[in-house]
Amino acid sequence: MDYMNRLLNSEAGKKVFKTMERYQFSTKNLASLAVRALIEEAELTPKPGLVDKHDSGSHCDMTIELMLKSARSLEPTFTEIAKVSWERAPSQELREEIAAIGRQGEIDMFQATGGINTHKGAIWALGLLVSSASMNPGEGSLEQIALTAGKIASFHDRNRPKQMTNGRRVTEKYGVKGALGEAQQGFPHIRNLSLPILYDARRKGIKEDLCRLNALIALMANLDDTCILHRGGEKALSKTKKLSALILLSGGVWTKSGWKFFQELDQFLVECNASPGGSADLLAATLFLDDLYRKNTSLFTAQTILVH
Repeated sequence: MDYMNRLLNSEAGKKVFKTMERYQFSTKNLASLAVRALIEEAELTPKPGLVDKHDSGSHCDMTIELMLKSARSLEPTFTEIAKVSWERAPSQELREEIAAIGRQGEIDMFQATGGINTHKGAIWALGLLVSSASMNPGEGSLEQIALTAGKIASFHDRNRPKQMTNGRRVTEKYGVKGALGEAQQGFPHIRNLSLPILYDARRKGIKEDLCRLNALIALMANLDDTCILHRGGEKALSKTKKLSALILLSGGVWTKSGWKFFQELDQFLVECNASPGGSADLLAATLFLDDLYRKNTSLFTAQTILVH
């Protein structure tokens, strides 16, 4: 015991203890921010074709309560991803470790939701970003975090299940890059669209919910959303992009004409039973990165993301 006391009170011991304390705080904080992002995305109201506090959009099997329960069930998943990624570099081994944790997270999600897929895509996107952020705590811009996540995703997961998924089926059928391609390229729709548009709206003094909603619309106007393709096909995706672009061209969701197009978009998605789930996942990832920027926890260097 005396030896342990002397060790803890020594400079080396204090340094080790400080590192352990920082590790525990950092990993738990990252997981908490990831869950918070999922909750904030779910609670953003109204959203076109998506579950929110008003209704279930195009989802007859989901409610806001279910979305929140699902989000909270994933905190252990994100905590474990942050822990195994701590101060490591992108590698094949790490890619497969976090993939295994993510698959267990999917099982936990399905148990919490009674078998309903609420956040499978979000586990993928946020898991990669949590892993990346945990690699260099206290360093790096948001752009670097997104690009490093892309490096992780670029390693092939040799243990990936061979069964065909809806996402894989859609990417092969329509020749789009899907969630895998988006991640491998370092989340360009977040870096070049949703985050800059979110920040631009804030600079104009727009209400926060409308800033976030406009970021979602920007994603919907540009993303080849595999969830829309799966449920509505190419025609649904094309019209979704067109109406979303009209909202942006009208000045945003806060303008009279922009809101009119927004209501038309919402009605269209519900009528054709299509949901922009891929865009919603990227919005959650956007909010996660934004939290790292705005709520600087002294673990990250927040730097302005350049609009290309």
